[in-house]
Amino acid sequence: MTDQAVNVRALSLELLLEITEKKAYSHIVLRGALERYQYLGKQDRAFLTRLTEGTVERMLELDHIIGQYSKVPVKKLKPVIRGILRLSVYQLRYMDRIPASAVCNEAVRLAGKKGFGNLKGFVNGVLRSIVRELDEITCAEPWIQYSTPKWIVDQWTEEYGEETALRMLQSQYEERPLTVRVNVQKITREGLMERITKEGVHAKKVEGLDCALAISDYDYLRAIPSFREGLFQVQDVSSMRAALLAAPKPGDYCIDVCAAPGGKSLHLAELLQGTGFVEARDLTEEKVSLIEENRVRCGASNVRAVRMDATVLHEASIQKADIVLADLPCSGLGVLGKKRDLKYRMSREQQKELAELQRTILHTVWQYVKPGGTLLYSTCTVHKEENQANTEWFLAHHPFLLKEQVQLLPGMGLWDGFYIAKMERTT
Repeated sequence: MTDQAVNVRALSLELLLEITEKKAYSHIVLRGALERYQYLGKQDRAFLTRLTEGTVERMLELDHIIGQYSKVPVKKLKPVIRGILRLSVYQLRYMDRIPASAVCNEAVRLAGKKGFGNLKGFVNGVLRSIVRELDEITCAEPWIQYSTPKWIVDQWTEEYGEETALRMLQSQYEERPLTVRVNVQKITREGLMERITKEGVHAKKVEGLDCALAISDYDYLRAIPSFREGLFQVQDVSSMRAALLAAPKPGDYCIDVCAAPGGKSLHLAELLQGTGFVEARDLTEEKVSLIEENRVRCGASNVRAVRMDATVLHEASIQKADIVLADLPCSGLGVLGKKRDLKYRMSREQQKELAELQRTILHTVWQYVKPGGTLLYSTCTVHKEENQANTEWFLAHHPFLLKEQVQLLPGMGLWDGFYIAKMERTT
């Protein structure tokens, strides 16, 4: 193993500790590291990504294995030692091209470099014991096997049945290409395919969505010239369906009440073909800045990013909008394949709080819709209390008719888990 490989492992350890000890979001931590360490070669960047993401998404399983060989309970281990063991067991179990001896040696070396020379023997002993019995280690319980808190497994099984729940759990670990939406105001899909291929990126069409491409074999998103020029926006295919289902007409005024990072707002703007207007609102300056950054990059002149609290009624907006898009804060359990640490952060209690927050926002923002206009409610979760139950509650208490309702499940196609309800105001 080269010194560079050791450095990448040390960097992965730092990222892991930031995620597990400082409670930073894994996708943000990793993205920031890849931006800071652009000098790393493609192979090292791929190794860093695989090791960090893999360790996070398999953490319950890794802890279960470590717990069988460590005399000290996993929760009582020093964070650095726990992190080193997690990274090492992940390599042993899921990165079989790396020799077991190299994994153990580098773990011991990293423990010493981090100031835990007195625990090098402990690290070595635990890992060597695991190596000897690696092929016999089993994790029969689904929540351990798929490293997903048991309450989530139970909830999905109750709501969708065991077979579907297991398929959803498995989907977290399936490799999928990045999907992007073509900025049709600047380029055609065929034109972008030709352009992005010349830039060394593999691209193919997404069946059933004329605005989408699936891309792979790229190193760093911001290094792609066509991305910097705003020729496409990263967006999951399920999210693209929201604006398509809203179906804005030329000249429509649209309000996106929880818009960051702005993908759906920009999509609405593109569907308006340069007419009408989209007001993209969100709670913090940071989120508004993110929307504005994407707006400028994509050249959307009919979008304005505004800081606004969706729970507070904005009197001037009452009955002004043809379309209100309410993609609301949710438990996010439909996107575990992208946000790998989310499953450890969420709880049933938080789900209930989020369902109440969604009702509070819906009870506020419906007033912005003109009679005959559209309210589009969406989430990136699969939990029925946040989705179908909230829609039923809303329709029972507000002057709207349900026009269409879609629940997409992870593992059933190219998409993430996503929910959309299109409702029309009657009076």
